[in-house]
Amino acid sequence: MARPQTIEDDALIARLSGVFRDAGYKGASLGLLAEGCGLQKASLYHRFPGGKQQMAEEVIAAALDWYEVNIFAPLRGEGTPRERLAAVGQALTAFYADGRKACLLNMLAAPPEADGPFAAAIRGAFTAIIDAFCDLAREAGHDEAQARARATRVVMLLHGSLVLSRGLGSSEPFHAFLASLPGALIEG
Repeated sequence: MARPQTIEDDALIARLSGVFRDAGYKGASLGLLAEGCGLQKASLYHRFPGGKQQMAEEVIAAALDWYEVNIFAPLRGEGTPRERLAAVGQALTAFYADGRKACLLNMLAAPPEADGPFAAAIRGAFTAIIDAFCDLAREAGHDEAQARARATRVVMLLHGSLVLSRGLGSSEPFHAFLASLPGALIEG
C-alpha cells in the first residue's frame, strides 16, 4: 500500500517556488529543495521523477495559473481600468509579499548567453503579462504603440522595484511602483 503524502501538492509547489525564488535554478540543489519542502530527496524524486527540471516546470505552470486568475482575469474583468488596476496591485502585493519576494521568472531564467530549459515559457509569460497590461492601456484610450510602450515600461518598473526592494531591504520601491502604476499605464 502506498504511503500517504505528508504535504499536499499545492503546498509543495509553494515551498518549491520559495526555494527557487531564493536560490535560483542553479543554486537550488536537490538537498536545498528537499530541506525547503520538509521532505527527503527520495520523496521529491517520487513526486517529481523528472527531477529538478520537472519541479521548476511545475512551479512555473503554477505561477502562470496564479497570474491567469489574479492578474489577467481581473484586467479583463468588470469595473473601470483604474479599479481593475487597483485589484491587480493588491494581488501583486500578495504574490510578491509586499516586494520582499523575488520574481520567480527572473530566478529561473538562464544567463543571457544561454537558452535554458525554461526560456520559451519565461518569454511567453513576460509576453502575456505585457499583452494583458497593453490591452488595459488600449482600453483606457492609448493607441497600440503607446499602450505597448506603457505596458512594457510597467513590467520593467515592477521587476526593477522588486530588485531594489530586496537589495535595499525595504518595501518602499515596490510601494512607489504601485503608486505610479495608474499614471504609468492608463492615465495621460
